[in-house]
Amino acid sequence: MDRRIEDFVRGLGLDAYLVGGAVRDELLGLDSKDADFVVPGVDYDGLRRALEPHGNVEDFEVAGRRVGARLYPRDRQVRAAAPAGIEFAPPRAERSTGPGRHDFVIVADPSLSIEDDMARRDFTVNAIAKRLDTGELVDPFEGQRDLENGVLRAVSRRSFAEDPLRILRGLRLVSQRGLIPDAPTLQQMRDEAGNVQLVSGERLGDELAKLLLGRQPARALRLARDTGVLTELLPELDPRVQEHTFTVVQAAADAGASLAVRLAALLHDSGKPTAPVEQHAARGAELADQALERLRYPARLRTYVVRLIRAHAFHLDHVDEQFARRFLREHGDDLAFDLVTHKHADLAGKGRQERERAAERLRELLEQERTQPHRLADLAVDGSDLIELGYREGPELGRTLESLLDAVVDDPSLNTREQLLERARR
Repeated sequence: MDRRIEDFVRGLGLDAYLVGGAVRDELLGLDSKDADFVVPGVDYDGLRRALEPHGNVEDFEVAGRRVGARLYPRDRQVRAAAPAGIEFAPPRAERSTGPGRHDFVIVADPSLSIEDDMARRDFTVNAIAKRLDTGELVDPFEGQRDLENGVLRAVSRRSFAEDPLRILRGLRLVSQRGLIPDAPTLQQMRDEAGNVQLVSGERLGDELAKLLLGRQPARALRLARDTGVLTELLPELDPRVQEHTFTVVQAAADAGASLAVRLAALLHDSGKPTAPVEQHAARGAELADQALERLRYPARLRTYVVRLIRAHAFHLDHVDEQFARRFLREHGDDLAFDLVTHKHADLAGKGRQERERAAERLRELLEQERTQPHRLADLAVDGSDLIELGYREGPELGRTLESLLDAVVDDPSLNTREQLLERARR
């Protein structure tokens, strides 16, 4: 965590403890964007009063219940270090309301200890607190030892029953931090896998994105498959294509690919088991659209991933400069390069090194040819020039411009005003 945030909070006069992912990542020697603090001995109203002199304070809620306050500091440097605000909360604990596994509530109580607050958390590696005034670690569940051993261990036997989203958070930590669940935690995942469907699509989609953007997504996805979680999360992903899919996702991650490319890698072959070879990309695009909509991904991202999957099955048999220009013409710059990144990952997943070299050759040619005209805006003439020739606004004018662009893509030397106007006259 940025030292400016810690120094600022230390100066507030609160007995604050840094908690959660920030402590975990600090122990791993990693930067963290989390800025979450627990303040024992104070209730919600007292917390607000203590924070209000230092900036704008908002209540923050989880599942419609107030759980703390978020401070947007007046100090510009601190606000720049924590643009999403700094979260403060009183200690909280779980209290039973009945005999069932879901019969409990989480309540805030200023009299609770920091150890009580750690007891309600998901994993031991996230149940470590650091007292700002002294730097002392509070580690009641030996999370530091688990970090050193690379172990992911649930704090309690009810962790996933209480909140099935924690299963996805655990798998995300497998991908991001290389942690491996111990046997009881794995068994909990198996036992509660079906309850993943009770979690909102948006929250599942958010955790899946973070998993895919981690360093070891294939490991996490295999665990998701082995525990039954993957079937609940993505029923579109047929078991017959899963192992290849995991390899492709990992290759995309190793290449530093964007989230869009990694999502496409995850879902690109979903249509292969049920559609003819020549139609599997189109079927995969349909299934991907269905899955991404259910997981509430933004419409723009969903549309882009679907386009990637629909176009991913292109061939690399005759790659030359003209092929590269036509590829840019058909897909546009961003999609063209992402398609090559995906293709390279797909071929790596199949161990086809010769084809991988062809994909690299295409990438080189795309870089070379992207300065050549391949968009309507690159033409030396536009619609107003054709109207001066006697064209009327409408489909014919559009078709003519498209035809001129096709000619220029095939032969960039044609892109002069004189030559294009002459072709338009004809």
